[in-house]
Amino acid sequence: MIKNVIAAIFLSCSGLANAQNDPTVMTINSVPVSRSEFEYSYNKNNGEGVIDKKTVADYVDMFINYKLKVIAAKELKLDTLDSFKKEFASYRDQQIRPTIIDDLDIERESRKIYDDACTRIDSLGGLTKAYHILVMLNQNASKEQQSKAKARVDSLYNALLKGAAFKDVALKYSDDKGSAEKGGELPWASKGQFVPDFEKVLYATSNGKISKPFLSPYGYHIVMVKKKNVPFEKVYPYESQKKDIMKFIDMRNLRERIIDEKINSISKKENISPESVLENKCKDLTANDSNLKYLIQEYYDGLLLFEISNREVWDKAAKDDAALKHFFDKNKKKYKWNGPRFRGIAYKTRSAEDIKMVRNVLKGIPFVEWADCLRKKVNNDSVRVQVEKGIFKKGDNALVDKYVFDKDTTCASTKDFPYMAVYGKKIKSPKEMQDVRSQVVADYQDVLEKAWVEKLRKKYRIEIYRDVLDTVNKH
Repeated sequence: MIKNVIAAIFLSCSGLANAQNDPTVMTINSVPVSRSEFEYSYNKNNGEGVIDKKTVADYVDMFINYKLKVIAAKELKLDTLDSFKKEFASYRDQQIRPTIIDDLDIERESRKIYDDACTRIDSLGGLTKAYHILVMLNQNASKEQQSKAKARVDSLYNALLKGAAFKDVALKYSDDKGSAEKGGELPWASKGQFVPDFEKVLYATSNGKISKPFLSPYGYHIVMVKKKNVPFEKVYPYESQKKDIMKFIDMRNLRERIIDEKINSISKKENISPESVLENKCKDLTANDSNLKYLIQEYYDGLLLFEISNREVWDKAAKDDAALKHFFDKNKKKYKWNGPRFRGIAYKTRSAEDIKMVRNVLKGIPFVEWADCLRKKVNNDSVRVQVEKGIFKKGDNALVDKYVFDKDTTCASTKDFPYMAVYGKKIKSPKEMQDVRSQVVADYQDVLEKAWVEKLRKKYRIEIYRDVLDTVNKH
């Protein structure tokens, strides 16, 4: 009983110390925001390279608006959507998965790869060290060339039989210049590394012996075997191969497989799902690393912010044509151009007759439907017309510059589409919402955003502790 009381006192003291070290800077809808969380967000968004840096005082409102939207998203239970859970888990796992394994896990995998190589190679007879002399012969060589090559290799073989040093002969006469420089020495090799014709003689030749001349796809060879059946580990100790194995692990992305195996091992051992393994690891790591904690929270909140902003502002504005038209009509005077525009198409055709045909097809059709109309009625079977549609200002398109704005410019035709023209109307200012749609959408989104934030600020209680705010980045 006494021990439990003492433990409780220590725990309460620990909590008090933590609160004093990281006091609450504000509460939003009764949810406390610690100073460290605010500092993390502020410093990340106002670090080096940020052009429009904010003071702490200026940043407060931005931070609050951000938090309000996240609270609203949670109230709509957007964080319970399967799509959200899947995407968040993907972001979180990018940070957590690599921490599941350590250097010992990688070392074990490296050693396993090495041991497997030793077992495989030794089961095939181990490694062989050999030397060879090559008299190169093209596979399509004439009979005369074949005879000359055979005579040459036979003379070299006879010289060896009479006591000539193999390395000296290889250095002077072998056509395999890479090995000739080393006296004919070949790298240590296991079965399967050379062409069958070469291997057959190589492994039939005893240690210290020289083979008779034989033919392979490369020409005539003479082989001298120095050592056979040497264990892989004797030639290539683990430490000499470790660096290359580590590179192999990274190149083949084997770390991910090692991580999966470790997660599955923990999952079976603790009788929990692989997802729970990652969740538990995340809790352990974030309990001791505030930066990681806030980074993962940033992923979580950011996904919610995107989804609810899409619903409340971005998609809502972009897809509501009636609201956009009403907004445009109400604010028409705001939308002006610094010069005339051409609303229409610049096009090239295969024949002169198609110039007029295009105009007839589009006559009386609303501008927004022109592209679809041309695709269905003109270019449905084959491309008869190349078209660029839009609202052009001077300098946007050479054809428009020449035929609409009377600019002295050159319009390059193409071999397949030599005939060029424009069709549309020159206008001094926007006549309808579609003429400035992108700008109207952006402006209407701003209006929706402000109204939404105002509504959220009225709905949720906000308390800012100015004395704590004044200590941000100053403690």
